[in-house]
Amino acid sequence: MTLHHLARLALAFGLGMTTTVMGFGQTSEAPLPKGIGEGEMMQWLAHPLDLSDPSTLRGIPTPPPGNNIRSAAEWEEIEVLTITWRDFPCILKQITAAAVQECRVVIFSENVNQTTNYLTALSCGGPVPMDSVEVVDAESNSIWIRDYGANTVYKEYNDGRVLVDWLYNRPRPDDDAIPDVLAAHMGLDLYSTIESPGDLMNTGGNWMSDGFGTAFASELILEENGGGNNWWTTFPDHTEADIDDIVQAYHGIDEYIKMDVLPYDGIHHIDMHMKLLDESTLLVAEYPTGVADGPQIEANLQYVLSNFTTKWGTPFDVVRIPSPPEYGGGYPNQNGDYLTYSNATFVNNTILLPTYYEQYDTTAIRIWEEAMPGYNVVGIDCDSGNDNIIALSGAIHCITHTVAVEDPLMISHLPLDDTEDTDNAYVVNAELSHRSGIANATLSWATNPEGPWTDVAMTETIASLLWSEYEANIPAQAEGTQVYYYVSAEANSGKSGARPMPAPEGWWSFRVLGETSSLDNVAATSPWQALYPNPARAITCLELNLPQATDCRITLHNAFGQQVKLLHDGTLNRGVQRVFLNAATLPTGPYFVTLTTAQGTRWTERLMVE
Repeated sequence: MTLHHLARLALAFGLGMTTTVMGFGQTSEAPLPKGIGEGEMMQWLAHPLDLSDPSTLRGIPTPPPGNNIRSAAEWEEIEVLTITWRDFPCILKQITAAAVQECRVVIFSENVNQTTNYLTALSCGGPVPMDSVEVVDAESNSIWIRDYGANTVYKEYNDGRVLVDWLYNRPRPDDDAIPDVLAAHMGLDLYSTIESPGDLMNTGGNWMSDGFGTAFASELILEENGGGNNWWTTFPDHTEADIDDIVQAYHGIDEYIKMDVLPYDGIHHIDMHMKLLDESTLLVAEYPTGVADGPQIEANLQYVLSNFTTKWGTPFDVVRIPSPPEYGGGYPNQNGDYLTYSNATFVNNTILLPTYYEQYDTTAIRIWEEAMPGYNVVGIDCDSGNDNIIALSGAIHCITHTVAVEDPLMISHLPLDDTEDTDNAYVVNAELSHRSGIANATLSWATNPEGPWTDVAMTETIASLLWSEYEANIPAQAEGTQVYYYVSAEANSGKSGARPMPAPEGWWSFRVLGETSSLDNVAATSPWQALYPNPARAITCLELNLPQATDCRITLHNAFGQQVKLLHDGTLNRGVQRVFLNAATLPTGPYFVTLTTAQGTRWTERLMVE
């Protein structure tokens, strides 16, 4: 029988994997990595646990009993953020300080008093308000709660909240019992994939759900459920179809997208290089050409875009974000740490973002803020001094988990594309759902993100068992107008909400281009939006806003007009597009970035390299 939910047995069997809290929030032993530590293997082999004892199994070993099982997405409204208080206390304190502005924070700690004292002390940002903090006495082995924590599932689409836990792919019994502690603390049922034929080994870092029946993973999920064994356990023995059936039964997933593992990501968790920002947008890590996992990430992305679509049947939008090399070192293929800006956590209106050093952080923060207008992006250093957690192959997403709210007010919308239509109204559709029903819905629009906003009552056009579609129109606008809008709703229970969640500070937008708005017909208007940072020292973002898909070349020239680099040669899609340049390899001085269309039209911007 595979290890599952062994509650506090490590010390009883002499495993010795837990550490003692000491000092002011620190632990006495080196923190365990996301992968397997050498000491762990030696201890386990010397003191193996009896995995056949049925008393060690926890949770309900059957799928949740519901007719419309749905696994929550990370950007949905959450009630609780969870962390395990072991190592890196300053990082954990910063996470707590930001999260208490948005939700409750549940902390699992082996020493409640010392954890509380650290949170309320002056160090590391000052005292944290404790009104929304709950420190729970619980044993643990490691800080990586994303991997061993449970996931929120609704038995009836937007009602009947439960937790679902998998077989954990690490020999850390105290960690594996944390979902039970959380379920008991919150009074929630916990369903577990622990018994054949529904046994499944999985890890939270290798799981992304769009909230509507699609999930993503690397093929690690196949490897660890394809039979056989390693030095500490026997893997479940399933075909890929079996795995899909289990995930459908426990999570309501109808499309389980699996991608090749990456050559330099030793743990094969997708949260180290990609993230779903909403139902239709993927944030994807990017490396310089040919570097580290860049080629395989691009191959995986093209596989996804060529074979899968959003819930609406449309292609996924892609936001690219550069991954930096280790400070003073190299990329992962050069023995550098695996630095990433995709390993972030949604906490309602706040995004907790790992940061590393300024020359890359500024670009990453700007990309996140532009992709998620209105959200409070909070950077937390994961690569300095005693807080160098990224050296252990994880960052913010890896050490946090969440529990979604009991009664989600769901608003789902496919953002409108830019349009050439200046004559007809722009139709906005949204799918709304709440367990009590929808009382009313409102479309708010403006031609300035600061307002004023015009409110339009939305009309129900489709009513189904699970959701209703509402519709309203934005009046036709003149060519050159940029329109901003959001959708809000009130449930029959009185609960209200909006998408984007931070509205009106957050919004969707589209441009009215007019019929003659091809790139070559508006030669007076440069498509260049920004080059940043400028002056440049390392990864630099070259941002364009294109009125339509354009065949073009982007080149870099020195002060003498000589071409130094070919940055892009091919088609760029309509809308905001980003091309990246690594300025660290260039001599200092002035440069010029030129976009040339297939018809020969050119636009040039100046870039300084320091």
